[in-house]
Amino acid sequence: MDKVWLQSYPAGVPAEIDVDEFHSIGEMFSRGVATYGPRAAFVCMGKSISYAELDRLSRDFAAYLQSELRLPRGARVALMMPNVLQYPVCLFGVLRAGYVVVNANPLYTAPELQHQLADSGAEAVVVLENFAHVLQKALPRTAIRHVVVTQLGDMLGGAKGALVNFVVKHVKKMVPAWTLPAAVPWARALRRGAAAPFAAPEVGHDDIAFLQYTGGTTGVSKGAILTHRNIIANLQQAHAWLKATVKEGEEVIITALPLYHIFALTANCLTFFKLGATNVLITNPRDIPAFVKELARHKFTTITGVNTLFNALLNHPDFARLDFSALRISLGGGMAVQKAVADKWKAVTGCTLVEAYGLTETSPAVTINPLDLSEFNGAIGLPLSSTEVAIRDDAGQDVALGVAGELCVRGPQVTGGYWQRADETALVMMADGFLRTGDVAVMDEKGFVRVVDRKKDAILVSGFNVYPNEVEAVAAMHPGVLEVAAIGVPDAHSGEVVKLFVVKKDPGLTAEALIAHCRESLTGYKIPHHVEFRAELPKTNVGKILRRALRE
Repeated sequence: MDKVWLQSYPAGVPAEIDVDEFHSIGEMFSRGVATYGPRAAFVCMGKSISYAELDRLSRDFAAYLQSELRLPRGARVALMMPNVLQYPVCLFGVLRAGYVVVNANPLYTAPELQHQLADSGAEAVVVLENFAHVLQKALPRTAIRHVVVTQLGDMLGGAKGALVNFVVKHVKKMVPAWTLPAAVPWARALRRGAAAPFAAPEVGHDDIAFLQYTGGTTGVSKGAILTHRNIIANLQQAHAWLKATVKEGEEVIITALPLYHIFALTANCLTFFKLGATNVLITNPRDIPAFVKELARHKFTTITGVNTLFNALLNHPDFARLDFSALRISLGGGMAVQKAVADKWKAVTGCTLVEAYGLTETSPAVTINPLDLSEFNGAIGLPLSSTEVAIRDDAGQDVALGVAGELCVRGPQVTGGYWQRADETALVMMADGFLRTGDVAVMDEKGFVRVVDRKKDAILVSGFNVYPNEVEAVAAMHPGVLEVAAIGVPDAHSGEVVKLFVVKKDPGLTAEALIAHCRESLTGYKIPHHVEFRAELPKTNVGKILRRALRE
């Protein structure tokens, strides 16, 4: 397909980016801390750490992993925590030491966590104490040898940190009992690291930076291999798009989406680190009143989120009273942005809500709209610099402009495959290097792409993929279930939620009992919200249940 999108590029955006400016994320980090040393890098719960402090703390954590734990080169280190200051310290410490980050959703159930830790072969994990009880259950069947446990207030300083930890544990009782005898407290790990030597290893483009777990056509969670080159390429692509709009060393970005998710990880944390921004971490974005109060404390210039987050903010009475005079970029991704939400956002903030598109497998950005759009356009934008997009039919042939087909992507940000999953890699990688996204899209004559449907059966709940096979497998384990199928249905809050269609084996089975059963094995956003009982389910002539017919 011809690169028709280049004609629509904003002024100054190059067709190609220089991937070779940095050899590793660690090199990018070193340049950033040298340039922006005294500036606040991250802010959370009223506490900030500067670029220089982040340099020192991440160095200490890197030394702990390297000299105290003696992890071998290329070892995988899991991080299981929400948006707290400990996360960027760990993130950059792991990467600087030449290890691989395995992001683990802190809301995982024990079976979900056990699968990811075992599959990745992670040898060490840093976990927020609130979730240590889940790790305790998952640990026996993994390769984890080292556990570091941190508390919510550990980096808030002195009396404040101690008070937060006391309230969280003893007043709000948010820390279920756990026992991990060999676990090392966060403060002790940093102290030991500070006293230990650290030698920065040679890390290059081909070294793995992240095993970023995602679902797939089979529903089995698998790790997309993202190298330093993949991530650096996406940072360079984002920077090329942003540089005419941002003021380096002056940006203040709001990060409400979890940093363990690829969207916030790259778009917020890494890209805006390169820009010398102050990153405001929101630990619990579901607490909208507290979120709005936090926004009132900052003259923020950029905010990213998913449609449901923007909608929730807009529906809080105090949000419209905030000062939006500095806001220049509002970026939506992770799920489709609804026009009604985008229009209201523009009316309240004066800033156009710009939609972008990406995948875990693409580090994640593939397309983005021009940042100077006067109004929401319903498109996912134009392919980024050095990115090729093809719209293809089921035979793998390019279709004409304006014709719907599967969106396929090729570029330096695209994964080379899945960790120890050659079969899954073969399903998505085409012979010419294009990645099948599983999304049906259309490109117009100006190069703007619009997603019209999802080819896969994935259900998108608040920006997170839920795979029917996984939910069905759990539901089918209930002794009262004969047959089951899962689909997504529209939901005003989450975009979609899971609905089950069930044929009973036990006539006494109730929807409440089945949902309670699913809750034992599935994390919150995967739990079915609706159950419909039927005498039979529609099937193909070979007996495969037709989810499409249920959706229709």
